[in-house]
Amino acid sequence: MALEILPIRTGGAAENMAVDFLLLQRYPRAAVPRFRHYGWRGPAFTFGYAQKIAFIRGTLPPGATLDLCRRPTGGGLVDHRDDWTYALVIPRGHPLEEQRAAQSYREVHEALAAALAGQGVPAVTKQSCEPPVAGQTCAASGVCFQRAELYDVVHGGSGEKIAGAAQKRNKHGLLFQGSIWRPAAGAPVDWDRFHDDFAARLAAVLGTTAEPVPWPELNEDEVSGLTEQYSAPEWLEAR
Repeated sequence: MALEILPIRTGGAAENMAVDFLLLQRYPRAAVPRFRHYGWRGPAFTFGYAQKIAFIRGTLPPGATLDLCRRPTGGGLVDHRDDWTYALVIPRGHPLEEQRAAQSYREVHEALAAALAGQGVPAVTKQSCEPPVAGQTCAASGVCFQRAELYDVVHGGSGEKIAGAAQKRNKHGLLFQGSIWRPAAGAPVDWDRFHDDFAARLAAVLGTTAEPVPWPELNEDEVSGLTEQYSAPEWLEAR
């Protein structure tokens, strides 16, 4: 059971979120972990499923024309204008999917940090959380790269957050949506090499090997329907 590495594609915010979710829900080959890196058609932000739209609108850069979408996963507001974005789907019943959320988060981010370290970036996973500020929890800022959480990837020198992620678990398995803020790496990175190294390390965590595969034959009507749903004000302003 190889880790399937999908081709790299570029899409709008709603389309990218729809495809990620459908890779969890409708992937033609069941019980196979899958990974994809993708780009953005224009300046984009995504935000967590449970976040309030009023907070998001008050936090976005003023005056900017942005592609905005609510994610199917949790987490905070993510700026995708200079990030490296990926999704990992782990099918139900896989040993890593059965781990607690903190453990799967840690193992994926340790693989990511190791891939960056292979190019000289002093990337490490954050091993503790600072005491809450003014009654906040560790994840309370609401903006992904504003504050590092437990097991996020941080720069070993500056302490700046490099990578974070959000998860969604359902009867089909686990969807892991992650983002790397490229400027925080603090050093030149060959991102093509990083893609292959990260995929190989993820495969090792999953106890398998990485295997490039063609794009899956998803139902295009379902993709366009979910993209339309994720573009609608009812989804964007649900909270």
